[in-house]
Amino acid sequence: ERLVGSEMCIRDRGNSAWNGFSFSCLGKFSVLKGEKMRENREKNDLVTKNFETFPDVAADIINALLHNGKLVVTKENLLPAPTESIYTSGENRLRNQLQDVVKYEMAGERIRAQYMIANQSAPDVKMVLRKAGYTGGGYREQYEGKVMDMYPIIEMILYWGREHWEKQPGIHELCCGKVPEELRKYVDDIRVHIWEMRYLPQEVRERFHSDMRIVLDYLAEGNNLRSDQKVVHKAALIRMINVLSGEEDSTTESAILKEMNIREEDEITMCELFEQYVRMGKREGRQEGRQEERQSGIKALIITCIELGADYNTTAEKVKTRFQLSEESVTENMNLYWN
Repeated sequence: ERLVGSEMCIRDRGNSAWNGFSFSCLGKFSVLKGEKMRENREKNDLVTKNFETFPDVAADIINALLHNGKLVVTKENLLPAPTESIYTSGENRLRNQLQDVVKYEMAGERIRAQYMIANQSAPDVKMVLRKAGYTGGGYREQYEGKVMDMYPIIEMILYWGREHWEKQPGIHELCCGKVPEELRKYVDDIRVHIWEMRYLPQEVRERFHSDMRIVLDYLAEGNNLRSDQKVVHKAALIRMINVLSGEEDSTTESAILKEMNIREEDEITMCELFEQYVRMGKREGRQEGRQEERQSGIKALIITCIELGADYNTTAEKVKTRFQLSEESVTENMNLYWN
């Protein structure tokens, strides 16, 4: 049964069950003290990239972080741009480099700007060199006439790690330590623009209006978060918070929604969505508990038969009959517990 109505969320805020409530219920939405992120960066990057690819989310990121929350870029004037660029290596071989999310901002039929959104889960002091490669590849395409317009390329690095990214050196600091001052002024001081997404202050988070606002508020406030904001990308939001909380992402979006008895087109608030997800977690927990209890029963029966001197075949038949197992399952359990 699906919970509906924000009044249910408001009601629950006042009772003791809600006050002790944690989104980490049975392993879901863990932001508990002492928690450690799992080493699952590749999956994290894929889920984060998928979330940011939505035009409304990408436009929201650009407006909130580059335009101080002003509605300058809309989802309607953002178009997907190639995430792959090709370059020639020192061995004269063609190589490719991939960016996470790339969008063109259109002004009518012309490209006004190109935005590259990169995600990082760990600090990288050499990040400015990678930026030079990505933006340089984009400008080379303009130089070679692969695109009709000439436009600026802006790279944004969204950092999701827990450790603060302390050093963000530009080219001068990174590469010109021993370069004489009279030469340094001729070196372009490329710099990186990094946002620590877990630590954005409230006034910056309030500039967001898409589902990204829910993600950022959750990372900042954890289990204290209360919001009646409408959720647009329901399953993608669940997966995004899941991986950023350190949980292994192993469930497809369609499976998440089916289990929660929710459709993407349903109108639902963050509070209601999280309630449904936690209820799903409780159901999964009960199912896991029943399975553990069943497995303990199988083990106990086999050990009892051994102690009573029953032979292998007799024991296997008892296990099969008592627990309604297939021949394959019987063999697997006998191999586990028959000594």
